[in-house]
Amino acid sequence: MSIWWSLHLRREAASVPLARRFLLGTMETAGVDPDISFDLSLALSEACANAVEHGGDHGDQEDRGDRFGTRDPWDVWDELPGAASAQYRVTAYLDGEKCRIEVADSGPGFPARSNLRDSAERYEDQQWYEPRQYPPLSAEDGRGLCLIEQLADHVHFRNRPGRGAVVSFDKVLKWRKDALLMVS
Repeated sequence: MSIWWSLHLRREAASVPLARRFLLGTMETAGVDPDISFDLSLALSEACANAVEHGGDHGDQEDRGDRFGTRDPWDVWDELPGAASAQYRVTAYLDGEKCRIEVADSGPGFPARSNLRDSAERYEDQQWYEPRQYPPLSAEDGRGLCLIEQLADHVHFRNRPGRGAVVSFDKVLKWRKDALLMVS
């Protein structure tokens, strides 16, 4: 069984629970174990919250309609050239026994930091994994990315030069015994 969907969402706080509910509904229908569904939905919420907060400049959204005539407020796909995007994309793939989720925005991207790394990355000359550099408990930013790393099996943070950031993560699925759609 394979299920694939993609959502283009406005960079508004209300889009985060919408994406989470969409994922949970898909997984419930497919028959994915509720604990796995919860972990993935929480990781998705953190990735979406990052896209909403850091995915572009909020300040220019209200001004664009006046500069170029009256615009339809529902037309989020009609972005003006050179303007920061007012949307982000969530894509989910349930394929075989794995779910992969990708959240892409058009903001400035991730800063170059040593604590954002693939969970399988190791020092080249040593046989042990690098200890994680988690933000302090009092930090306002950065905990969501660490949470995504803890909830998913594999995580990748990358920048698309000039086009934003992408967070992708995957997890091996477990199925309920009464699942209607089982892996074939």
